[in-house]
Amino acid sequence: MSSATQAFTVFACEPEWAALTRVLLPSAKVFVATHAGQDPHHIEARPSLIAQLRSSDLAVCTGASLESGWLPMLQERAGRKVPLFEAADHVELIDPQPGAIGSPWAGDVHAEGNPHLHADPRKLLEVALALSTELQQRVPAEKAAIAQRGQVFESAWRAGIARWQGQAAPLKGKRVAAQHSSFGYLWRWLGITQLADLEPKPGMAPTPGHLQRLLDGLKSQPPSGIVLTSYQDPRAGRWLQERLNLPLLVLPSTVPEEAGQDGLILWMDGLLAALGGLK
Repeated sequence: MSSATQAFTVFACEPEWAALTRVLLPSAKVFVATHAGQDPHHIEARPSLIAQLRSSDLAVCTGASLESGWLPMLQERAGRKVPLFEAADHVELIDPQPGAIGSPWAGDVHAEGNPHLHADPRKLLEVALALSTELQQRVPAEKAAIAQRGQVFESAWRAGIARWQGQAAPLKGKRVAAQHSSFGYLWRWLGITQLADLEPKPGMAPTPGHLQRLLDGLKSQPPSGIVLTSYQDPRAGRWLQERLNLPLLVLPSTVPEEAGQDGLILWMDGLLAALGGLK
């Protein structure tokens, strides 16, 4: 910590990690680099973000190259090496692509695996336990309190997982068309299959030709619905929706920026409730 009188300061790359930090260490000063209306792959390395990172005691990010397009630039321009906690280091990622290299032509390809791990509540809990340990080490004056808050969160979260699994039982076996792999972990956990991706390549905007091919392929076996995240342009999804007469679900990719103590639970509650709209 910078001094005995200053709050421990955390730079969170995404709102889910800001929300988790606030649960474990409510006294922390938390900066959030992105919000639910932004694609976390692509944000501008603004001077304000550089200043926030520079003044932070710890950066809490996803890792697995999710922030590779902007975080290294922030780190370089911050002029100091801010300790970095990456959630992806503490879970097993799905869909690794060894040897893959992202480029403007290859799209958002992640060799390490799908970075959108927070959509599986079991993996988010693994990260929560690891972050609790990290914060206990970095803020020893609050070690016992952080550990206690972590235990309370774990108990509530495990109860939530049991509730969500029961609520989602009818969803097992459903099939969806979605844009990107933003909810890949959610599908894996719930037993939902993503039949098609509205993106021709990861991170690339849908094209008319690609959408037409999807439409032709989905007509004979239409999915239960089309799923977008709140930061994606809905026009491609609406185009398919109109031609296949399917539900179009626009789901928040993460919690609101200033999520309270129950923000993560409310976000997951909302996802499960919305998925009830699938055919």
